[in-house]
Amino acid sequence: MVEPVPESIHFPSEEERVLQFWKVKDCFQECLKQSKNRPKYTFYDGPPFATGLPHYGHILAGTIKDIVTRFAHQSGFHVDRRFGWDCHGLPVEYEIDKTLGIKGPEDVAKMGIAEYNKQCRNIVMRYSNEWEVSVTRMGRWIDFNNDYKTLYPWFMETVWWVFKQLYDKGLVYRGVKVMPFSTACNTPLSNFESHQNYKDVQDPSVIVNFPLLEEETVSLIAWTTTPWTLPSNLALCVNPEFQYVKVKDNATGKMYIMMEARLGALFKSEAEYTLLDKFPGKTLKGKKYKPLFEYFSRCKENGAFQVVLDNYVREEEGTGVVHQAPYFGADDYRVCMDYDIIQRDSSPICPVDSSGCFTAEVTDFVGQYVKDADKNIIKLLKERGRLVNASSFKHSYPFCWRSDTPLIYKAVPSWFVRVEHMVEKLLDNNDKCYWVPEFVREKRFGNWLRDARDWAISRNRYWGTPIPLWVSDDFEEVVCVGSMAELEELTGVKVTDLHRESIDGLTIPSRCGKGQLKRVSEVFDCWFESGSMPYAQAHYPFENRREFEDTFPADFIAEGIDQTRGWFYTLLVLSTALFGRPPFKNVIVNGLVLASDGQKMSKRKKNYPDPSVIVQSYGADALRLYLINSPVVRAENLRFKEEGVRDVLKDVFLPWYNAYRFLVQNVQRLQKEDGIQFLYNESTAKISENIMDKWIQSFTQSLIQFFKAEMDGYRLYTVVPRLVKFVDMLTNWYVRTNRRRLKGESGTEDCLWALETLFSVLFSMCRLMAPFTPFITEMMYQNLRHLIDPSSVEEKDSSSIHYLMLPQVRESLIDKRIESAVSQMQSVIELGRVIRDRKTMPVKYPLKEVVVIHQDPEALQDIQSLQKYILEELNVRQLTLSTDKDKYGIRLRAEPDHMVLGKRLKGAFKSITASIKELKSEQLEAFQKTGSIVVDGHELHEEDLRLMYTFDQTSGSATQYEAHSDAQVLVLLDVTPDQSMVDEGVAREVINRIQKLRKKGHLVPSDEITVYYSCQPAGEYLDTIIQAHTDFILATTKAPLKPYPVPKTASVIVQENTQLKGSDLDLTIVKGAAAARAAINGPACSYINLRLQFGNKEQEGVVLLENPKGDNKLNVEKLKVVCQSVFGQHNSSLALFSGGNELTGKSDVFALSGKTLLLSTNGVSSADPTSNTLACPYVNLQLVNAQPAECQSGDVATLLLANPVGQNVLTHGSLLTETRKVFGLRSRRLKLYLDQDLTQELTDQCPLKTLNTKTLFVRVLPTTAEA
Repeated sequence: MVEPVPESIHFPSEEERVLQFWKVKDCFQECLKQSKNRPKYTFYDGPPFATGLPHYGHILAGTIKDIVTRFAHQSGFHVDRRFGWDCHGLPVEYEIDKTLGIKGPEDVAKMGIAEYNKQCRNIVMRYSNEWEVSVTRMGRWIDFNNDYKTLYPWFMETVWWVFKQLYDKGLVYRGVKVMPFSTACNTPLSNFESHQNYKDVQDPSVIVNFPLLEEETVSLIAWTTTPWTLPSNLALCVNPEFQYVKVKDNATGKMYIMMEARLGALFKSEAEYTLLDKFPGKTLKGKKYKPLFEYFSRCKENGAFQVVLDNYVREEEGTGVVHQAPYFGADDYRVCMDYDIIQRDSSPICPVDSSGCFTAEVTDFVGQYVKDADKNIIKLLKERGRLVNASSFKHSYPFCWRSDTPLIYKAVPSWFVRVEHMVEKLLDNNDKCYWVPEFVREKRFGNWLRDARDWAISRNRYWGTPIPLWVSDDFEEVVCVGSMAELEELTGVKVTDLHRESIDGLTIPSRCGKGQLKRVSEVFDCWFESGSMPYAQAHYPFENRREFEDTFPADFIAEGIDQTRGWFYTLLVLSTALFGRPPFKNVIVNGLVLASDGQKMSKRKKNYPDPSVIVQSYGADALRLYLINSPVVRAENLRFKEEGVRDVLKDVFLPWYNAYRFLVQNVQRLQKEDGIQFLYNESTAKISENIMDKWIQSFTQSLIQFFKAEMDGYRLYTVVPRLVKFVDMLTNWYVRTNRRRLKGESGTEDCLWALETLFSVLFSMCRLMAPFTPFITEMMYQNLRHLIDPSSVEEKDSSSIHYLMLPQVRESLIDKRIESAVSQMQSVIELGRVIRDRKTMPVKYPLKEVVVIHQDPEALQDIQSLQKYILEELNVRQLTLSTDKDKYGIRLRAEPDHMVLGKRLKGAFKSITASIKELKSEQLEAFQKTGSIVVDGHELHEEDLRLMYTFDQTSGSATQYEAHSDAQVLVLLDVTPDQSMVDEGVAREVINRIQKLRKKGHLVPSDEITVYYSCQPAGEYLDTIIQAHTDFILATTKAPLKPYPVPKTASVIVQENTQLKGSDLDLTIVKGAAAARAAINGPACSYINLRLQFGNKEQEGVVLLENPKGDNKLNVEKLKVVCQSVFGQHNSSLALFSGGNELTGKSDVFALSGKTLLLSTNGVSSADPTSNTLACPYVNLQLVNAQPAECQSGDVATLLLANPVGQNVLTHGSLLTETRKVFGLRSRRLKLYLDQDLTQELTDQCPLKTLNTKTLFVRVLPTTAEA
């Protein structure tokens, strides 16, 4: 049975109930069971770290994944959804280093790798429970039990297999590479990691001189922002093509060589220097200079400390001379290699350790952290006369994404995967992937691929998947292991775990006589693991070989735009290297969620609301829809605003909920008033002839068609705005314009048509919206499903909306002509409303005429077909259609937009304003069509001008009509006042006050009420209006309207005093129809008289079979218990006799009401008693102004003044006490009255024996809160 829908709703609480329903029914697993034989749709979930709490970025990506996978399920696919966890790498180690105060490798060596990794393992899943709670609360269906973790041995084994495939293909090599290096984490980072956290910083900016050996009075001058690299300088680089100059500093007399284009870096004006010579950069090649420091003077033998040439030197910054520290800069390394200043196998000139401190080679600064040493280096250079200029420089610099400390660039030995050779193949595979939005594929990701460099996959760390290479001491012999079985075969040791502590001690005998091969110390970059997840989550190729190969590549993945240099990239590199194929077919890329001020969300700054608080306040559905209906789904950034989530409730969910509530109300009204049980069956439902029914059905089917096409194209950002617009169409147009039909005011058949239409649309909408808002759709469906004919349900199990398939498009219902007609009607109504607002004429006040002018006769025909709705919505008496605006003397005029044009035209604005005002109507009509017009030589567009309609003053229309228009249609409203219409408007104001009061009293349309009113001063305008329009008011409110006084016996529901048209209007709504209560004859409740026989004695008494009327009904067993109580026979076994027959458990005691029964203690019946009048004195009670409590519903009761006869006689006090008890109003104060008008109060002076058989009226006094 369909349940009534409450007036108000707290969405978060309803969502909690739905979560409980899903949990009890195990809905997600049931979904998977139902779909197991369907075609598979593959989804990969990118693994997050569980060392931090989920934030809006995770919630957004999770919501996108949930929507697409739910849609795939509802489109007929089986979708496995496994949650993944990234468990290794820097995030975990950094937390442990902080906690345990670990500064570098020595500290780890002291505690041992086994203990260090044990500590890491302990915190890996620190927040896993919070993740599961958060993900589940957001309505995301994903399998946490069948998850994958990168620390599972079977996952790690597949990572080994992936690496071995690359190694066997010759794609792995060991080399030295200048890489971004985190000194806080003691490890190099890959290029894509280093691009994740750029910040604007102030760095030192120094210009240093390098005197030429051939002419020591002339110096080359170089600029740098990293003074700490100067001790490692081995060369200077200039651009061979650009012009260089020799100049004399007029202030100091010193001579410098620098790029001509960069003279401004040192001199403010030409007067500060004298130009001595000019030459191309290539003439400087090979010139030798005096080193800054002597630490590495031995390198002179290899050609160090000379000028080299390369085109990477730019003319945009510095001096045009770049200092080369080859082991601290990628370009420096490349250029010095080209000039043989360094060799691949030469010992690196890299005097900085893994913590970023100078080693012993740099004697002046040994042990100093490089960034701290900058100031000391500058000081020493100044003392030695080598500093030309020192200042500071603000620029964007990379920071470690984990420790938030500055990165340095440093040469490190590393294991690499060759990527550069397969750039074309990567681009080709990328072209086979479908990206949403598409520009990410071409621009951001495509550009990154074109510049792809060999990937450094090793990390000098501990907690990760060890690189499975066993090598000889000279690295000449290398064995790559691809599985646990192979490791056991080669080492003779069986292992169950692959972390360092389990395998570092294992050795493999050399086949070349080099002793024992030992494993290299490095572990994999955790991005290598996440890039391997398509294979590793399935433990491929060791298990699930067929299943994986049948479902690879994935149908769908989704992550944030930052993953173009992370997960998306590593997935593509590995799948291309392994299989020559892309790893996924479709990908949605989301933008970043920022704080409301556009800054990055920061826990430290507390510049964003906690996601859990947002969900508690507004619900997960509201947050989901807010995020998905934003620029962030188009890979743009979103400034998160809490009011945006609140607006989703206000603008989407509440109107939708009210439409659903209105449907259920009227289905229940139909059952109550007409006895018709509503059941919907799509195949048997009659096609309605009503144009608005046809329109909303057509609009719905068009939406389903659009929805499927766009969702198939993964364009969530086009779908949600249409769904939101549909809510508006349904609630503000269909329901609003068809309220009377839905309430049954146009007859039962028309009402059924409207209800079937509304039900079908709401049901379709719930199924469409289910992937987006899984909670509210489930909540509505759980009630609506009781209105569906069971024979029409295709699914075997339809107990959750998420088990149902998406609705199929019923193309026969799509009628674009009707959709166009209603669109025309909406334009007319909206333009009319604007006119009313402009003239401050509320819609309650009727107007004579609306004139619609349109150039297209077909459009006018469409508008004519919807005349009824236009007249009703605009509250006008007459609709006039025309194609001739000249008939009404209408002209266009233009006003400039002062803000826009004033800013643009400045001085010319005044003269052009006059010209704009002179433009003729015909010119402005042409402007309306083309969107541009030239005025005084300036081209103006739509945003520059505001067009207004005026009336030719000679036409007579000027005072009668007010006009407004859009690009297609012109609407005129007759705004001349008319007293009868004004009067009707006031009557409508009264109706509005009554309906609002009804709502305040939480009443539904089917509640029977009477409205009482009073106008003060009486007899004035408002009073006469109400009297004259009583029938009009009644026709709308469906409730009798009566003047004061309110009867004292009336049960008041709600009362309000308000001001209207200069009068005080007092309104009171009372329960029930206005007729006086019928007098009660005899006892109000059913009863039986009792005669007890014990020995020679007899006693008479009474038992009420119910009290209040309809409540607390007795059966035979309960009757016996009450009899024992009345006669004090608690220890006796009693038998009841009627007409000589003993009552059994099956006897109907209410059939004996009014009769006298014999009560026997010995089980024998004597002669049958004859008296059938109530044996004891009694009073009836009528509750007049309140509802009974304690689960009672009856407002009429009976009290016995004595029972048994002559005993337990009531007093005035006990009469009040028993009255409270019988109505469940034990804590309330009451007064008893002898008359219905409550004028004669029962007092202590009134003898109770005189009350026998009378009715007392019970008035409940207000509490202090009510008063």
